[in-house]
Amino acid sequence: MKNPELVIMAAGMGSRYGGLKQIDKVDDAGHIIIDYSIYDAMRAGFRDFTFIIKREIEKDFREVMDPHLAGKDINVKYVFQELDKLPEGFSVPEGRTKPWGTAHALACCLGTVEGPFAVINADDYYGANAFIKIYEFLKNTEFDGKSHFSMVGYKIKNTVTEQGTVSRGVCVADENGLLTEIVERTKIGTQDGKIFFTEDGVDTELDPETLVSMNLWGFTPEYLTEANARFAKFLSDNLDKNPLKCEFFLPTVVSELIAEGKADVRVLDNSDKWYGVTYKEDKVAVVEAFKALKAKGVYPENF
Repeated sequence: MKNPELVIMAAGMGSRYGGLKQIDKVDDAGHIIIDYSIYDAMRAGFRDFTFIIKREIEKDFREVMDPHLAGKDINVKYVFQELDKLPEGFSVPEGRTKPWGTAHALACCLGTVEGPFAVINADDYYGANAFIKIYEFLKNTEFDGKSHFSMVGYKIKNTVTEQGTVSRGVCVADENGLLTEIVERTKIGTQDGKIFFTEDGVDTELDPETLVSMNLWGFTPEYLTEANARFAKFLSDNLDKNPLKCEFFLPTVVSELIAEGKADVRVLDNSDKWYGVTYKEDKVAVVEAFKALKAKGVYPENF
């Protein structure tokens, strides 16, 4: 079996953030968040890395990343998520600039990523323990007529921002630690110390202990095949209703595979805190968090 690899999704342009946040420096040594993820992933055992980006950001992205990756004992590939990577019979709606979503991003890896893989967001910090757990799971999982996936869960209270709303996959696991349901909530915010999501103009409070996905998943290659095959139906169902902003989400495919009995998903306990930059105002807290982690000896000053 192939060694697990890490797929890093970096195709989003950071519209709410106001810039290319994937390559924004977060410490005095000039590291970006991806550097911390790669450092933690390498310590866990990962040596193969695939970046998903948009072709138009390749020059800016690689000008930053190539020096950061130089000298590391790793293999690096790039996959391009393009708007015109569509099934036969579909075309890009006039005025559409938004990528097609995380499931489409992974579908673009079909034929490039051929073994078990973990997937993360480029602009999120997941913690060293999360990578250790996902790597060990991937080393020991394989397709046996049914796909066996995993995800690292985070408590929602550790993942929200006071700067605006965020999207999260709200998860439910059974007594065996297997995911039973995941619902994508696109407008989760905080108010008066409480956490809520908004849908159709109605606010619904969420328990702060609610488990959510931060897009740290462990998959076998069957996921890529399924995502690619299901994209056409997604477009047929959604393109007319929301041509400029509809998105094919990674958890949507997971939920469908669970419901059809084609896959199960092991929820991995995780003690690490998640940090991320959704809005520019979030960056201050992230910078302070990395400074504190270095002071505790979790990371060296330079790596």
